[in-house]
Amino acid sequence: QKIFFQASNPGQFENDSDVLWQRGHVPEAIAYHGRVGINTDTPDEALVVCGNAKVMGRVMHPSDSRAKQNIREVDTNEQLRRITQMRLVEYDYKPEFASVMGIKDT
Repeated sequence: QKIFFQASNPGQFENDSDVLWQRGHVPEAIAYHGRVGINTDTPDEALVVCGNAKVMGRVMHPSDSRAKQNIREVDTNEQLRRITQMRLVEYDYKPEFASVMGIKDT
């Protein structure tokens, strides 16, 4: 069964044979095998959002030792020495940039 999406620009999706959206394996899920761009037509990652994103849940970053190898303790003194070599800065956004991007606390 096909899933149809209506774009804000009719005719934007010209060839139905190129549709890669499909029902997911779990209820209420859809899948897309490729890259998705929101406010961009050149996504260079699985999902690229050009603009603000509101997340009402959690953004998950699974970290499981079963997917890793060569796990070893690090020398904390060496890591702290490396941190002291980092360039740390504070900044304010330029008013014209903050205005365009909708940033209130610059």
